[in-house]
Amino acid sequence: MTSNISTLAGLIWSVADLLRGDFKQSKYGRIILPFSVLCRQECVLTMVDTTKAMPETTIN
Repeated sequence: MTSNISTLAGLIWSVADLLRGDFKQSKYGRIILPFSVLCRQECVLTMVDTTKAMPETTIN
């Protein structure tokens, strides 16, 4: 199980290195945080949009 976790951790770090691209490691947090906030904001707005799109039903 430990080797499985190590393999998974290695995969995650290699993907992070690919995504980082040309950014210096010290600047990485300045890039990730704004994109995380934008992603979360998009999720919230999508939930609000789908709530408005749902027709209201009345229970008799």
